Amino acid sequence: EVQLVESGGGLVQPGGSLRLSCAASGFSFSSYGMSWVRQAPGKGLEWVSGTFNGGDTTKYADSVKGRFTISRDNTKNTLYLQMNSLKPEDTAVYYCYTKHLVPYWGQGTQVTVAS
Repeated sequence: EVQLVESGGGLVQPGGSLRLSCAASGFSFSSYGMSWVRQAPGKGLEWVSGTFNGGDTTKYADSVKGRFTISRDNTKNTLYLQMNSLKPEDTAVYYCYTKHLVPYWGQGTQVTVAS
């Protein structure tokens, strides 16, 4: 059974940093692309960043480029998102996501950026 469990969210002031983690199990982690997707209050889902080809390829949404860094540790089956220079508009529930024959999502972790 595929499981994705996010952690690391919280309340942070503008300009601050957080690191999100996603612990994966139930599949061959290194063989699949992984992404972070977020949903701000009252808004739809927004793809944030993804890592593919075992980590050789990373991509970012323009809204987070230069501030967020995605990484993965294939020995620990864990995906990370380092978020720096956070802005109030980064406030959202952040989900870990992977797509095999069907998509899989974690339960999400809340990130709130406010002073």
